[in-house]
Amino acid sequence: MRRDRRWKISPRAPDATLKMLDERSPVVAQVLYNRGLRTRSDVSDFYEARFDFDNPYRLKGMPEAVQRLRLAIRKRECVALYGDFDVDGVTSSVLMSKLFESTGIKYQLHIPHRIDEGYGLNKPAIKKLREKGCTLLLTVDCGIRSIDEVRYARTLGMDVIITDHHSVGSKLPPADVVINPKQEGDGYPFKELAGVGVAYKLAQGLLRAERQIPSRRGAPPSIAEEDLLDLVALGTVADIVPLRGENRALVKEGLARLNETNRPGLLAMISESGIKQGEIDATAIGFVLGPRLNAAGRLETALYSYEILHTEDEAKAVELAATLGRLNRRRQEMTVRSTEIAREQIMQGDPDAPIFFVHSPEFHRGVVGLVASRLTEELHRPVLAARREDVLTYGSARSIPAFHITHALDRASKWLRRYGGHAAAAGFTLRTDDIENFYSELLRIAGEEFDEEAWTPELPIDARIGFRQITPDVYHEISRMEPFGEGNPQPVFCSGPVEVRSARAVGNNGSHLKLFLSQGGVGFGGIAFRRGELAEKLPSLVDVAFQIVMNTWNGNSKLELMVVDILPAGRGCPEGSIAG
Repeated sequence: MRRDRRWKISPRAPDATLKMLDERSPVVAQVLYNRGLRTRSDVSDFYEARFDFDNPYRLKGMPEAVQRLRLAIRKRECVALYGDFDVDGVTSSVLMSKLFESTGIKYQLHIPHRIDEGYGLNKPAIKKLREKGCTLLLTVDCGIRSIDEVRYARTLGMDVIITDHHSVGSKLPPADVVINPKQEGDGYPFKELAGVGVAYKLAQGLLRAERQIPSRRGAPPSIAEEDLLDLVALGTVADIVPLRGENRALVKEGLARLNETNRPGLLAMISESGIKQGEIDATAIGFVLGPRLNAAGRLETALYSYEILHTEDEAKAVELAATLGRLNRRRQEMTVRSTEIAREQIMQGDPDAPIFFVHSPEFHRGVVGLVASRLTEELHRPVLAARREDVLTYGSARSIPAFHITHALDRASKWLRRYGGHAAAAGFTLRTDDIENFYSELLRIAGEEFDEEAWTPELPIDARIGFRQITPDVYHEISRMEPFGEGNPQPVFCSGPVEVRSARAVGNNGSHLKLFLSQGGVGFGGIAFRRGELAEKLPSLVDVAFQIVMNTWNGNSKLELMVVDILPAGRGCPEGSIAG
């Protein structure tokens, strides 16, 4: 079912640019050119992540939000802190609770249960928070489409501040204050903050105001802005927002803090997962720490993840780290099984459809987003995956760059009970009886927007290089471009033809492919994840697309290739266009 990808090699940088960046290797200069960095100044700023964090008061609603929180401090009000159950929402909740504790704000936390309550605000939770004495409701990473729920909170006598980063609907909720850089009329220059980034801007605004004139006499805040940056890095990377501009600076600063953290929960997670403090990068967040924090909310309760990041108790942190590790392993097993069921459904239907909707009572609501994500990556089609129950069906959607999934849900909203998200991902609920009509509508919408070229999967490649150009110096120059992620992907190169000296299936059920490749007397080991089926099928000469990685084992380090794609020689990496 895997769709062949069209390798798209970036045009060679002009000689003038390469000459201007002659202090870099030609390979790295080409990569920088591909990222839009064309001058020495651009490159220097990028490597140093120079970005003056913008004034938080440029966000629409910030002065009003800070003023209302300062009133809550003076009046000793109880604030209802309402978060979300993913890593972005959990880190936002921890960040805000630490801020509240530092400034003397009393609060009641609520993070909804994914299964029992679902995403976003809900009226029973709001009612309980009001009954506990909360007179101000503050949301983090949610609420931008919760119009009825916000109106309900207002009828209970609660003031409401919404902080969110998700796509804004046709109407804003009737809150007292809305902080979202995507809302109309907002002048903040950087629009791609994660939810935790927006929460951090509110923390900046309140801390700066409190340092100038504390709301409580003689009681300035006990934390500094930079103390919160490790949480910002965790949530920003895990939420897959573009790591450019302010996000890049926030994550780079946050990773430095994370690698020196003294938070008991983070130290326990680092120990349990086997990664090393001091070597934590965006990849470690995306593939090790983030999945553990997400697993709790997917399968049981996100409060485990909140507590491990919030606690100062070392023994409790160790216990929670073991729990998160166990839940993550269970999550992996469930995802594999559910993805197999989903593939079978697609093959039984129309495997060439422009959009897929798979659903089953066997799916766990906590892993449907992961199933959709895996299949979208594999098939390069928008995929909706959902748990089907007797009355309601609960799902998640993932999409491709050519198709804005939340806009599609907007057009099919008459069939939905609730939904929300952004261009690449969304969540939704609908009546089970409406599945067929809903999917038919999506097929029509996707069919209208289908463009074969735009919908053909592409593999962006930074440059065609020879194996002799793969050196430790090039690797170290590239590694300085971290943090890698959305908007700043790890560079991918291609080379060919190369000789396959050995190929064997490794890993569980032989799912991965271990290689040794050579070209012109230079050889490298390589690994291609989830391509074990090719072990007995590869020709002797191939074109290979890869990332350059450093494998360290027992104190010894050597360069290897992380193989992204592999094709028969001549089909992927054309002659010419060699960097340098």
